[in-house]
Amino acid sequence: MIRKLAAPKPTLTPPARMTEAELLEACRRHDRRAQKELYDRYNRAMYTACYRICGDFDLANDALQEGFLKVFQKLHTFRGESTVGAWIKVVIVRTALNRLRRQPKYEELPLHHADEQVDWGSTALDVEYLERAIQQLPDGYRAVFVLVEVEGYKHKEVAELLGITVGTSKSQLFYAKKKLRDYLKAYV
Repeated sequence: MIRKLAAPKPTLTPPARMTEAELLEACRRHDRRAQKELYDRYNRAMYTACYRICGDFDLANDALQEGFLKVFQKLHTFRGESTVGAWIKVVIVRTALNRLRRQPKYEELPLHHADEQVDWGSTALDVEYLERAIQQLPDGYRAVFVLVEVEGYKHKEVAELLGITVGTSKSQLFYAKKKLRDYLKAYV
C-alpha cells in the first residue's frame, strides 16, 4: 500500500518591506495592502501631530482619518521634492487645523454662574435689532442661545446635539445673554 503524503501547507510570510518608492507606486495603483502599509508607517507620528493641534482624542482621530483619505486621493500630486513623511505631515496638519476651525468654540463656566439670570431691562426691543445682535454672538454662544431661548430645547438636549456638557451649555447661554445685554445697551 502506497501512502500519499499530504502536500505541506504554504506558510504565510509577510511581504518583504517595500522601499518608499515602491510603496508610493503601489499606493498610486490603489493597492490596498500598500495603502495599509503606508498608513501603518506614519499613523502614530501623524496622530501625535493631530492631537497636539486639536487637543481632543476624538477630534484628532477624525482629523487623522480624514487626512489619510486626502493623502490617498492626492498622492498623485506628490512630486518628491521632500520626503513622503514630510508631505503627509503637511496634509495631516492642514486637515487637523481645518477640523479645529469647524468646531464650535465653547467656554466652560463654573455652574454657580451659569444659573444666574441676566437683567434685560424694561425697554421693548426692535426684533430686527435683536436679530442682528444675536448674529454678532460667537458661534458657540449663538448656537446655544438659539437652541435654548428661541427653539425651546433643554440644556440636556443641547448638550447632546452639540456634543458638549450640560454645564458648558449653561455657561454658553449665560455668556450669550451677557454679551447680548452689552450689545443692546446702545439701543436702550
